[in-house]
Parts: sequence; C-alpha cells; structure tokens
Amino acid sequence: MKPKAISQIKSMTSIFKLLALTLTVVLFNCKNETIDMEYKFSNMPEAVTCEVTNKKLYQEALYSFEMDILNFYGKNNRNENALPNLTYAYNLFVRNAIYSRVPYESVVSQHSLEVFKALKNDNTLWDAENTKSHLNYDSDVISCIAKNIKNENLNTSFNALLSIDDLSPKLFGAPLASNSKNALSDKHLATYIALDLYYSKLFDVDLTTIAPKAQEPKMEKVDFNKVPKNNSSS
Repeated sequence: MKPKAISQIKSMTSIFKLLALTLTVVLFNCKNETIDMEYKFSNMPEAVTCEVTNKKLYQEALYSFEMDILNFYGKNNRNENALPNLTYAYNLFVRNAIYSRVPYESVVSQHSLEVFKALKNDNTLWDAENTKSHLNYDSDVISCIAKNIKNENLNTSFNALLSIDDLSPKLFGAPLASNSKNALSDKHLATYIALDLYYSKLFDVDLTTIAPKAQEPKMEKVDFNKVPKNNSSS
C-alpha cells in the first residue's frame, strides 16, 4: 500500500475516534443534564443528616413540597381567619395520598415542578422496576431515613417492611396516617413522605396539562404552629 494511502487511512481513523469521543461526551452530558434552578429553602433545617448525594436538592424538595400542601390543604375551612397550618396540611395530605385521592395537578407549584425535573436526573433515587413505587428503596437517602425516623413505632414498621422488600406507600400508609403530625419535628420522616407520596406520584401525572402556580404564602408568613414535641413512642 502506498504511503499516501496509509496516511489517509490513519487520518480517517483519527477522525472516527474523535467523532466517537465527541458523541460519548455529548450523550454523557445529556444523561447528566444540569438543571438551572433557584434554591429557595437553603436556609431551612436539613432534610437529611447523612452525607448523601444531592443533599441540598432533597432539602429543596422537602420544603417546596411542604409549601404546596400547605397552600392546598393547610387552610381550615371552619376558621376563615386562621393562617394555613402545616399540621392540618400533613394530616389531610397523607390520608388522601394513601387512598390515591390527591389531585396532584392542582397541588403542585411551578417551583416543585422544577425540583421534580432535577430529581429525575438523580439515577440513584428511582427504580423503574419497582411496581409499588417509582422510588428506589435501596438508595442511600432511604437508608438514611430508615436509620433516623424518630418515632419508635414508625421506625420499626418502616424497617420491618424494608427488610422483607415490602415497603410501599400503601402498607406503610396506615401507621403513617395515624402519626403524620410527627413529620413536623422529624424531617427524615417528612422527606420520605415528600419523595414517595408526592414526587414519585408526579411520574404518573400528565405534566403538560398543568398550569403551574406560584408558591404563596411566603415561608415567613406561614403559621407552623404547634409543632409537636419530639416523642419517640407516640
């Protein structure tokens, strides 16, 4: 073979390698898309205390979720002058969620949709083969939650279901509904509720039909009154 032909072949080989490398980089960047999102709740208490990936995002997800349910479920219709109450909101949301009665398209805010878009990029958080929930129960954040739920009965139930691969919103829902107020003083429990009963459910909602709304009232105007005292057995 002539030297010129050999040189051309080497040149073409180099071009193909460069194209392959470029394509690989493009595909990798697409899969790990960076979401440009405003973090509104960075000054709030940590959602999870363990060192897990996307810790800041989980915190944003929790408080954005709480604002959504506060706006939708927090108002006591019997007292028009009362401020939205998160205890009331958690009670109604959890009870409706475990019976699939939450109108997510009416509850979710624009900010929570942006948070959900970012959460979808977390490959460790979701499990496409989980028929009970889209959530990956083997993820680091779930392991962290399992170790840190404060209420003794809820902790026992959660870990028992997790150990036999039977954890689901439906099975954990009964003890959770009776103790939903604990979410106010237990941010690990609250994070589970946010991930499994809220964001996980958004996979099943046609988001293109939603006219998302802004989050009101602002956090400082919210009545987070009567946060229950820390009680490990109730």
